[in-house]
Amino acid sequence: MRHNSNIVIMSTTNHYLRITLHVVAWIIFAGLGIEAGGFLVNTISTLLLTPEGAKRLWTQADLSELYHHNLSYYVTLTSLMCIAAILKAIMFYFIVRIFYDKQLNLSKPFNESIRRFLLTITYLAMGIGLFSLWGTKNTKMILGEGIKIPDLQSLRLAGGDVWLFMGVILLVIAQVFKKGIEIQKENELTV
Repeated sequence: MRHNSNIVIMSTTNHYLRITLHVVAWIIFAGLGIEAGGFLVNTISTLLLTPEGAKRLWTQADLSELYHHNLSYYVTLTSLMCIAAILKAIMFYFIVRIFYDKQLNLSKPFNESIRRFLLTITYLAMGIGLFSLWGTKNTKMILGEGIKIPDLQSLRLAGGDVWLFMGVILLVIAQVFKKGIEIQKENELTV
């Protein structure tokens, strides 16, 4: 009888853990979506309406000196910031969706939908890494010309190498899942 009570406790714990992770993913997705929208709206409004928007970018970063020095540098840097922010929001959208669609089955974790999810997250992480590194390179070039701009952390471009590393790790995990799916199918055929 004690064995059954442990299963019930583990099932309840897994249920609450899934709900907690789902709520946290929603909160992060909402924050990243607001940030991406803020970068995008601020960049477009600065370019089309008022150049004063460059003084107070969404994160309160001041890019007015860059805007007045070279408009193409400004457009390039803010575009990279927007793309990285949008990719982060899309990544968490997929994480929210995997919980919402209830595709995360811990009793049979090796399935094709989880593998596709892992590959999608992998490509998004690598994209974030590439655009962040590109932004880092542009920032160093701009600083080399003597233009004062905020640090990478304020621009939300820091950690490109970490995103790439995470993408590679997720790619390896996706390959493990592919093999796990094959083994699971063989076991089902054997039984």
